[in-house]
Amino acid sequence: MRVLAVGCHPDDLEINAFGTLARCVKRGDDVVICGVTNGCGGSMTLPPKVISEIRIKEAMKASRIIGAKDYINLDIDDLAVDSRDKALIIKMIDVIRSVKPDMIITHYNDDYQRDHNEVSDLVFNTSFMATVPNVQTHQPCYDVIAPIFFMEPSAGNSFIATDYVDITDVMELKMQALACHESQIEWLRDHVGKDLLASTKAGAIYRGRLCKSPFAEAFRRSDQVLRMTPFRLLPEGR
Repeated sequence: MRVLAVGCHPDDLEINAFGTLARCVKRGDDVVICGVTNGCGGSMTLPPKVISEIRIKEAMKASRIIGAKDYINLDIDDLAVDSRDKALIIKMIDVIRSVKPDMIITHYNDDYQRDHNEVSDLVFNTSFMATVPNVQTHQPCYDVIAPIFFMEPSAGNSFIATDYVDITDVMELKMQALACHESQIEWLRDHVGKDLLASTKAGAIYRGRLCKSPFAEAFRRSDQVLRMTPFRLLPEGR
């Protein structure tokens, strides 16, 4: 299968979905990682251009650790994501049309952070627009309305999972990938007093307890018309 994972900031997918994506790679899927923002807001001391370059390099390194086929960044500034911006819409449609995903993983649209919500809406809308021939971009039309799985927000909020993925066998790989984001481990500690590695591991343990495995990630299927399938797309149990 071809799997497209779209995260807002360069570390969002690592936190909430990299175990599942690592399992997708292990079963033979082509996994493409797409970051929407450049991460320019993620530092207490470094200027935007410097920190954005660091963060994109960190994300590329993390993607290589799990064996992703490619990493793409759309280079939108933090706190500036607008799901109705025409230029961003075209960029996202072109990503979808070039990857031709059988499945998309992205943010849930009731998250603690506005940029996350905007990315969720952007992906949902453009994954349909990519199938409309009269929406012309640099890439030819893709005729599949891809199923979408929304990853659990870090803060939980109103999220109710429909699917769980046991990530026990790849948990160490997930943490290695997340550890690549050294700048964000420092940023979150200084900005909100959060231990990124510890909190991510705790979240995987909690979700694991809900589905009787040591570590898990949780998702919610989009139940909109034309996006459902009669078979499971996410990796099965161990």
